Amino acid sequence: MVGPDWPAAARPPGSACVVPHRVPVPPGGPLWSAACRAPGHQAGKKSLLVNNVFVVAAAILFGFSRRAGSFEMIMLGRLLVGVSAGVSMNVQPMYLGESAPKELRGAVAMTSAIFTALGVVMGQVVGLRELLGGPQAWPLLLASCLVPGLLQLASLPLLPESPRYLLIDCGDTEACLAALQRLRGPADVAGELAELEQERAACRDRRARRPWELFRERALRRQVASLVVLGSAMELCGNDTVYAYASGVFREAGIPEEKVQYAIIGTGSCELLTAFVSCVVIERLGRRVLLMGGYCLMTCWGSVFTVALYLQSSIPWMPYLAMSCIFAFILSFGIGPAGVTGILATELFDQTARPAAYMVSGALMWTMLFLVGLGFPFIMEGLSHFIYVPFLGVCVCGAIYTGFFLPETKGKTFLEISEELHRLNFPRKSPGPTWRDPEVILSTEL
Repeated sequence: MVGPDWPAAARPPGSACVVPHRVPVPPGGPLWSAACRAPGHQAGKKSLLVNNVFVVAAAILFGFSRRAGSFEMIMLGRLLVGVSAGVSMNVQPMYLGESAPKELRGAVAMTSAIFTALGVVMGQVVGLRELLGGPQAWPLLLASCLVPGLLQLASLPLLPESPRYLLIDCGDTEACLAALQRLRGPADVAGELAELEQERAACRDRRARRPWELFRERALRRQVASLVVLGSAMELCGNDTVYAYASGVFREAGIPEEKVQYAIIGTGSCELLTAFVSCVVIERLGRRVLLMGGYCLMTCWGSVFTVALYLQSSIPWMPYLAMSCIFAFILSFGIGPAGVTGILATELFDQTARPAAYMVSGALMWTMLFLVGLGFPFIMEGLSHFIYVPFLGVCVCGAIYTGFFLPETKGKTFLEISEELHRLNFPRKSPGPTWRDPEVILSTEL
């Protein structure tokens, strides 16, 4: 068992925290309360619980919009669903990454990508004309978001809060130990609690970062660059436009109009399959291999897709090749960028910068998604068959940046990752190897 007097680990400059390490903080005391109210550090489980209020409100608006004859209710409901999606897609991987052991951190955090892909497939299925896609059932289709919201409201109270949040942000050692025991079962958690105490020591006497402060601090330069470059690459790589372009390609391949909706379900199923495969292999192959492999494969299949679009009017079987490239492109996206990018903010930033990093990541992701949706019709009109050439350039840049600048975080503690990133951010100030044992002189010559 370790306590507040566990020896402090050497920490790199730039790490941060809220609660001093060597001051015991009783649960419920004033310092404990102040720590838990620190800016940017709200409990992940509580945030997810409150976030479901938006889903319930949106479902009510959707369900009664037809009866009220109000399209404003639909617009407001869409706004609330967007707020809920933005919060959950940032808080959920952070909560899972902080709660998982280092050996399974990547796989556990990847489950967010799995359920995101599952939600896409379920939306495609319930949107079929035979189910809720008809003209009379669309209020029920929109209001179906109530189901996962109610499931989360019922299940989240049964889960513990993040142990890392309880110890580092709130200073509650007993609650952290109880949460670890609930999450790990009968396993011995003394070693993991010792690691958390070391991280707490490395974070002492520092406050939580705000989003704009991440861009001003040199100690976070590599982390912020990776977050911006790879987060932008995930949205600008063309995967979302492939979904938008898929129905037209399927029609060109000769699929009957009434069958196109079933072919589109196959695209979502491809991403779900590869997200599951990535979850299984991420702790074996690592983050960098999956990211580089995904972007390289997307570049390959995107190039073939461009050629197929250019020749589809002159060679009869080219539309079928284009259709195959769509599935291959989505498979490549799901195996790397779709899931790995979402856990970078968890692993590259320390406890005090992580919430701000997710705020930056979420704002960047939705901004890029908005710009792609806004500009895609103009790109399609201007480039015609070469529409995916700009997206191929983004895939190449994502692969190059991952290969040269992204450190591997597989199997490392958050403190080890912080130390490695400190060496990368301050290469000239990193101390070299020191000789600690007595020097042995082998020569006997005087």
